[in-house]
Amino acid sequence: MIDIAGAVPAILSRLKKLPAGRGLELLTFKRDRGLRVVKTGEDAFTATEFGFRAETVRADLKGMKRVLKTVLKREFPRSNKVRVRPLGEEQ
Repeated sequence: MIDIAGAVPAILSRLKKLPAGRGLELLTFKRDRGLRVVKTGEDAFTATEFGFRAETVRADLKGMKRVLKTVLKREFPRSNKVRVRPLGEEQ
């Protein structure tokens, strides 16, 4: 679990290092809401939000920063921590 105040830079740095086809899953404490981010190319990502909204967004690394900030405010309104789990190629 990481602190929500430093979550965006920490997640972006982890996303840069991932190989294509892998990703991260960001979850609330209860694991009922969150975001799945999968690296689809060198600088391409697909983010699937689940919880209050169910939508999928495609963005580059710069756009992913904006997506992360928006989704963290919406899906984690009262949270202080974010659960981060790695996703394999099968998810």
